[in-house]
Amino acid sequence: MEKKDLGQISVIVSTYNRCDALLVCLQSLFRQTVLPDEVLVGDDGSTEETAQLIQALQQQAPFPLIHVWHEDKGFRLAMMRNKCVARSTGNYIIELDGDVFLHPEFIADHLREAAHGVYVKGGRVNLGKELTERICRSGVVPSIHYWTRGIESKAENAIHCPLLAHFLAPRYRRNRSAALGCNMSFFREDFIRINGYDEFYEGWGGEDIDLGNRLQNSGCQKRYLKFSGIVYHLWHEDKYMYNREKNFRHMEEPNARHAIRCAQGVEQYL
Repeated sequence: MEKKDLGQISVIVSTYNRCDALLVCLQSLFRQTVLPDEVLVGDDGSTEETAQLIQALQQQAPFPLIHVWHEDKGFRLAMMRNKCVARSTGNYIIELDGDVFLHPEFIADHLREAAHGVYVKGGRVNLGKELTERICRSGVVPSIHYWTRGIESKAENAIHCPLLAHFLAPRYRRNRSAALGCNMSFFREDFIRINGYDEFYEGWGGEDIDLGNRLQNSGCQKRYLKFSGIVYHLWHEDKYMYNREKNFRHMEEPNARHAIRCAQGVEQYL
């Protein structure tokens, strides 16, 4: 699929004080078989080291590389993603986290399944601590296969088979797993229609599932990338879990489950 079929493509990368992982992530974007029109790094309040890394990479990036920063006032991922969508110029948005790196056909795989009235969700391959540390020390994007030693879980997600993936996309997990913020894509207009991420969500968890639920409530269908759209998740300790129970309780409330628009979302930044 040609990019012109969808208009401009914006990639949003979320990060917070993890330069070693962000370097590998961005380098994997440089190596894509289909390049985006811009990449926005949504920075949830990192120190100056992250800004310096992005500034250095801007000189070699094959697309505009834009740093979007706000002050560190806790885990405000939903807010930062809203700000990045508002700042973006693309018709089509691909989201990922700065602690993953990508299969070379990641963007091509997302664009293959993109369509109006659809959002696309992928999975991930979870790498173990030792393999993650080797990759981050080297700063080099490796090739990962399902047999690679050091995968912690979901090794089957490392299999790349676009033909099978295309067949499975509208069929696989149709009623499960609404969204995954580190690997999803959608049309900007669909995101704005539901007022984007609900900024009620602070701390880890729930904001991406809530977004997927509301996209579906608005009439969008999910396509699931199984065996394509591959991201490799770099190991880290679990942090910022302080609001997890509160977030998931909110997500399960009847008003939230059946909602289309959230009260506090992206519109305030447009």
